[in-house]
Amino acid sequence: MIRILAALALAACLSGCGYNQFQTLDEQVNASWSEVLSQYQRRADLIPNIVNTVKGEANFEQETLTRVIEARARATSVQATPELVNDAEALKKFQAAQGELSSALSRLLVVTENYPNLKANQGFQDLRVQLEGTENRITVARNRYIQTVAAYNVHTRSFPNNLTAMIFGYKAKPNFTVQNEAAITTAPTVDFGTAKPPAPTAPAASK
Repeated sequence: MIRILAALALAACLSGCGYNQFQTLDEQVNASWSEVLSQYQRRADLIPNIVNTVKGEANFEQETLTRVIEARARATSVQATPELVNDAEALKKFQAAQGELSSALSRLLVVTENYPNLKANQGFQDLRVQLEGTENRITVARNRYIQTVAAYNVHTRSFPNNLTAMIFGYKAKPNFTVQNEAAITTAPTVDFGTAKPPAPTAPAASK
């Protein structure tokens, strides 16, 4: 009976000091991180088909293609293990590599506007639509991850949960960072089908 009462008392203490909530929040962080990785992998899997389709267009800018290929190689070379969510430096490198790939892809899609055959290629258009959908999913997954990590960190730093965190070794987790907070809720624009050429610059007035 004493052991049972002690176990019940311990369970009540752990519940009251936020231990059980740590388990819940930690699982939510891991689940949302898995979704982030899944969507980034989905994008990486689309790129070879996009590159091969673009290669079929004669005289396409090789430098642009090379940048995409190299950026994908760097992004996929980052070992995205579950432990990465606890390593601020590793997460920073992962984010930088994915950002570089996003930039290279945006440049590629802008350049394709100069090739009417590609714009008329249904296969390429289908891939472009898939890429656009994937970018939207990446944004949603990143949002969810940012929110779950924020909830975990608030719980970790709040009293008396911070005492529980200290005892059991729970630490605040690093999070995604952005230069512009609005970028978190705005999916990258990859649909350039309606892009218009820049307006001509007015000639300078002669002296």
